[in-house]
Amino acid sequence: MKGPKTVYDGLPAPTQAHKSSSSCATFKKALLVPVIVAACLTGRHYLSSNAAPWSSGFLDDTIGRDLRAKEPLCPQSVPLVPEKNAQMWARLGSSYGTKEFVTKAVEYLGGAVRVRTESFDKMDVVGKDPRWEVFGPFHNYLLETFPLVHSTLALTKVNTYGLVYEWKGSDSSLKPLLLAAHQDTVPVDMTTLDQWEHPPWSGYFDGERVWGRGSSDDKSGLIGIMTTLETLISNEWTPTRGIVLAFGFDEEASGLHGASALGKYLEKTYGENAFSMLVDEGGEFSQQKGAVIAVPGIGEKGYLDVRVEVTSPGGHSSIPPAHTSIGILASLLVQYETNPYKVSLNRTTPVYGFVQCLAAHAPDVPASLKKKIRKSLGSNKALKEAEKELFQDPTIKNLAATTQAIDLIDGGVKTNALPERAWAVVNHRIATESSVDATKAHDTALLKELAAKFNLSYTAFGETLTSEPAYGTLTLSDAWGAALEPAPISPTDADAAAYKILSGTIKATYNAHRSLKDDGIVVAPGIMTGNTDTRYYWKLTENIFRYNHHNQGSGKALSGVHTVNESIPVDAFVEMIRFFTTLILNVDESKAL
Repeated sequence: MKGPKTVYDGLPAPTQAHKSSSSCATFKKALLVPVIVAACLTGRHYLSSNAAPWSSGFLDDTIGRDLRAKEPLCPQSVPLVPEKNAQMWARLGSSYGTKEFVTKAVEYLGGAVRVRTESFDKMDVVGKDPRWEVFGPFHNYLLETFPLVHSTLALTKVNTYGLVYEWKGSDSSLKPLLLAAHQDTVPVDMTTLDQWEHPPWSGYFDGERVWGRGSSDDKSGLIGIMTTLETLISNEWTPTRGIVLAFGFDEEASGLHGASALGKYLEKTYGENAFSMLVDEGGEFSQQKGAVIAVPGIGEKGYLDVRVEVTSPGGHSSIPPAHTSIGILASLLVQYETNPYKVSLNRTTPVYGFVQCLAAHAPDVPASLKKKIRKSLGSNKALKEAEKELFQDPTIKNLAATTQAIDLIDGGVKTNALPERAWAVVNHRIATESSVDATKAHDTALLKELAAKFNLSYTAFGETLTSEPAYGTLTLSDAWGAALEPAPISPTDADAAAYKILSGTIKATYNAHRSLKDDGIVVAPGIMTGNTDTRYYWKLTENIFRYNHHNQGSGKALSGVHTVNESIPVDAFVEMIRFFTTLILNVDESKAL
């Protein structure tokens, strides 16, 4: 199959001399509340976190600066329509618009929502904690609803509830496609039941939307994949390239029992770098600055929860000290919030690529800002000017920064007893160019003066900094032992076949769903601010994309994800099925992967 052509903003394509000779860097989910916020990357190589794509010397070179000023920003692939599978794609595409198919799709998803599959933090191991047993009925539902998938694909259950389906292709020399999703949902706060427009496990369809917990995150992705395969099998299609499905069962609780075990099984069974590409939940598309922009996540921020714990002598509250442990902790937390992490617009980061995409394709970005972004390729002054203006948008600023949020606090047992212990947890999402160690070092230095002021012995992440006799103690630690480095970045350079196929597939899906002939959507690779199950799949392929083609509309409505009234428009769900269909057919006939 011929690869998709590349359009360069009306400018000449960059020559090989203009491209970086270095390979893409590696660096490392959540959900943007939980809709994923993503930042775009350009189609050039990104280097390691300690290297810049252009040296400081080159930045001061006039010829080099002029060359970069002429480089294309955010180049786009053309829509990629299956060739060998053209008739199948057209036939299925036509059927997806029928009332019969929509009715079936609604029932598939609604039925999945009606099977309650919540996961919780700090669950005990499978077989010991009875709360895992809810996934048994969900497996039965999948078996009953998708009989062709189960009679055609080989199913392996990993750690009881993890699901791996394998559809072998006719050509075993081709690396399989790996599609991932998760079976579990966040719990429903039972005190909010009266706030739901339709009950959270009803799977109710009001003629436009399917309602209920998991309807969007992530049963729409899982059921979308299964519906696609059931439809392909019923139309007697068979793959040339193998297809593997991996469905975890505790993604909402960090995947400690589900995707963790699945990752080990897949690596042991298939080997490292065994898959052509991996697509999991994640980025969506929405209207931004006058353009429709799809943002597949090609990386994820890192993660660290810092527990800040203070101890001090107890006693009767009628004879209080100047500062109780709670009062000291409060001062420490104020120190955090008055000293946020410094942030800059770094040329090596995804956010810098994001703003280039906006400058290239979003008509509502002011011309003056577009000019600054263009000039910033070679001008440090323009970079600072663009940074100042762009960081007025808190979303862009937070994407560029290591963030901190005080999310948990505890202390004291009684009003007339001095608290002997108080603690809080500060959640960090680590910037792509940073690291877990750098974050720990920052927090350690941040509280050092206050530890001395309150006469506290100080231990940070296992290292004793001050140990002489003191009034009390201050201890910093990794709260749950779940620190995570920023994820490896999937290649998006000119030779990145997997990214080209994904981009072309997104465009073809969008256009086909709307009967468009012109290019109607911009594809801009992005990062995840949180962490998906892909954190356990890094060794399986370098081409990891977090994207399920969810139409987010204006980008403002969050469809109740992780809160009350979670729902998904049926039209958006059908378009997701169209996306998975187009992706599978395009990947199957590709010779470039």
